[in-house]
Amino acid sequence: MVALVLPRLIDVSAASRRSLSVAERNIAALRSVYWLLLVSGFVEPLLYLLSIGVGVGALVGDLSLADGRTVGYAAFVAPAMLASSAMTGALAETTFNFFGKMKYMKLYDGVIATPVRPFEIALGELGWAMLRGSAYSAAFLVVMTVMDLTTVARAATALPAAVLVGFAFGASGMALATFLRSWQDFDLMGSAQFTLFLFSGTFVPAEAYPTVLRWLVEVTPLYRSVHLVRDVTLGAGGWSWLIDVLYLLLVVAVGLLVAARRMGRLLYR
Repeated sequence: MVALVLPRLIDVSAASRRSLSVAERNIAALRSVYWLLLVSGFVEPLLYLLSIGVGVGALVGDLSLADGRTVGYAAFVAPAMLASSAMTGALAETTFNFFGKMKYMKLYDGVIATPVRPFEIALGELGWAMLRGSAYSAAFLVVMTVMDLTTVARAATALPAAVLVGFAFGASGMALATFLRSWQDFDLMGSAQFTLFLFSGTFVPAEAYPTVLRWLVEVTPLYRSVHLVRDVTLGAGGWSWLIDVLYLLLVVAVGLLVAARRMGRLLYR
């Protein structure tokens, strides 16, 4: 029994160290400009919150939620900006940067000459993306708390929810990047991303859409992300968030498996 289990434990430990080495390489490469990355990822959702959540919110007034509660428009929009920020940061790192490293820099061609395997590269790159995304999310939650859009306790709970959102989009972004052929393909991805941003219950409740469109909206990953973060920051009761968590965990698992398999096929050919 020990002889069978121990090698597996050692393999898991070694794989974790190799994945961590991939993330450490990114940290070392961008150490001097890391503060610029933090600012760029934090400012955009904050501007959306101030212009739409606060500015337009003064015209819209309060909104009634599906459970009958009434909340201010800024409090309604803020968690959507947080989820969208997690999506944007994760996709930027795991598509654009990942694609450049793999196709043009040929970075991973050298990495696989070491004991690091494609799945460990994917896991390390995802970990690096989540390090960035967690910093964005934490800073944004501090702003939400200062603006009295959520409580400290809810913000603390919302942080792991935002990190899960980043993991989901990071994993799916890496899987998508392995299918891209050139930089021009990013135009299509940008259009799809912006469509998700507009039609995921970001600025209006999903109940405001026609029935068929509402069904389409509610099966998108960004809607499930917005729904999860909004429920947490607004303190919604019930267990509806469990569906969101299971959905996003499934996206993480599928994305990582597809990315690892595709990377192995591309790098070992």
